Amino acid sequence: MRILIVEDEAKIAKYIEKLSRELLGDQVGNIKIIPDLVNALYYVEEHAIDLLLLDLNLHGEDGFDILQQLVATSFHTIIISANKHRAIEAFEYGVLDFISKPFTKDRLQKAFERLNASGSYTPHPTKKLAIRSKGKIKLIDIHQIFYIKAANVYAELYLKDGSKELHDKSLDKLHMILPPEFVRIHKSYMVNLHLIKNILIHQGSKYEALLDAETVIPIGRTYYKQLKEQWG
Repeated sequence: MRILIVEDEAKIAKYIEKLSRELLGDQVGNIKIIPDLVNALYYVEEHAIDLLLLDLNLHGEDGFDILQQLVATSFHTIIISANKHRAIEAFEYGVLDFISKPFTKDRLQKAFERLNASGSYTPHPTKKLAIRSKGKIKLIDIHQIFYIKAANVYAELYLKDGSKELHDKSLDKLHMILPPEFVRIHKSYMVNLHLIKNILIHQGSKYEALLDAETVIPIGRTYYKQLKEQWG
């Protein structure tokens, strides 16, 4: 795991690095510490990372300025900040967790457990997904999402208005930050459970989810039983 810590207080940054190595063990590859926003953005542009640990107050600069850009990328973001009043806003943009300063080792461990747990959801529902569109950040209200399809390491968002957007996060990573009504029904598909109109059963144990008169998506055999229980 490649980790970037953006924290302007050297002692706190080193403490976060120390705890990260202790808690993640062999999962940790490279850890980079950067104290300011500009160089953090340059680093992200030039290097692939898996996890960003971000403070929101950096020498008077607002870490939220880059949060709105970075949540559109393929890695997860955990905020570590004393700005508790911004927690709900951060969750709405799709961060994995918000840790309030001062924090303990146990609290950081819970955040890492959420990072490692499949299907683990944030305590505040994500309301928007940020995507990169024509060099800018575009916010998509999750209620506008019809279904999501895997596209290699990315995910395609199919919207209710008939349009399609590409998100840099994979289906697995989006599943971790979206509210629980978004369920996997196939290795390549995720859908809002409330939008399923009917479950179609065909010969040969083939299943499909009917979303509207024109939209039918496959249901994987291994997902069918659980989906039927949830949908029923």
